[in-house]
Amino acid sequence: MSNISILKEFWDFLKIKKKLWLLPIIIILVLTGLFMVLSETSAIAPLIYTLF
Repeated sequence: MSNISILKEFWDFLKIKKKLWLLPIIIILVLTGLFMVLSETSAIAPLIYTLF
């Protein structure tokens, strides 16, 4: 199963079940995770320690 089909299935689930309020929560969780992973070895790392 490809990543695109998983995203399409998830989008269909959100539309059909009227759970679109979950979308902003998921986006923020993904962005926070990406921020933490990408800034592990950069100069932003001390900022993360103060945030969490």
